[in-house]
Amino acid sequence: MTAALRAACYVSEITQPLRAGRYGRPMHHPAPRFCPSCGGGLAPRGREQVCEACGRIHHRDPKVGVGVVVRDAAGRLLLVRRGIEPGKGRWALPAGYVDADEDPRAAAARECLEETGLIVRVGRILGVYNSTGGGASFFLAFAAESEGGQLRAADDAMEVGFFATDELPDLAFESTRAAVSAEGA
Repeated sequence: MTAALRAACYVSEITQPLRAGRYGRPMHHPAPRFCPSCGGGLAPRGREQVCEACGRIHHRDPKVGVGVVVRDAAGRLLLVRRGIEPGKGRWALPAGYVDADEDPRAAAARECLEETGLIVRVGRILGVYNSTGGGASFFLAFAAESEGGQLRAADDAMEVGFFATDELPDLAFESTRAAVSAEGA
């Protein structure tokens, strides 16, 4: 196998399941097999993998999720009905992933705009949560206030709406419940 082909197969192999996901399916985390720099084989060393050819250390970095807790003038909570897994068809905070070199607050505002059409001013952090339902490794929830825009479901949201705290629909993630509780504290 050529070095280029091995590099193309960088994350082609799946490791053993770490734990069962929310829907009873095992969650897998891709493990690199080959060095993206030189194509050499990777060998485990502690928590990292080291290229057997060039010696480069490869770290497996977590994926960071961010979301916003937004209330309307009546105190109702903004939620989106997810159009994709994990949690497809269930409700969650407007949220998504932080891109490389992106500020987490900017990512939270961007995700809210993409999913709901609302422009928000992101404020204080409400909490950092370990994510066990697939997707992000951990989730940062921020308080936010709407500053404009047109409410509409877009991107990977099937529906969008405001809900009274005592009438919340079926929530996709424990982190949504925890963030709503922290916001009220």
